[in-house]
Amino acid sequence: MPKMKTNRMAKKKLFPNKNGKVKRGHAFHSHNTGKKSAKRKRTLAKMGAVDKTNVKAVRLLLPYA
Repeated sequence: MPKMKTNRMAKKKLFPNKNGKVKRGHAFHSHNTGKKSAKRKRTLAKMGAVDKTNVKAVRLLLPYA
């Protein structure tokens, strides 16, 4: 059986933890930064977690992570 291929987009944007959760970045952080408050930009800069309902789909994209 051949090796499974890792999805290249997922490899660059999603980061699995040891405890089974998957980290992700927030959208809307870099565009139109003058219109956003400092608090909002600071919050968007932090990593978020992929919702538990989507973790199974993410695991298929990252078979070796």
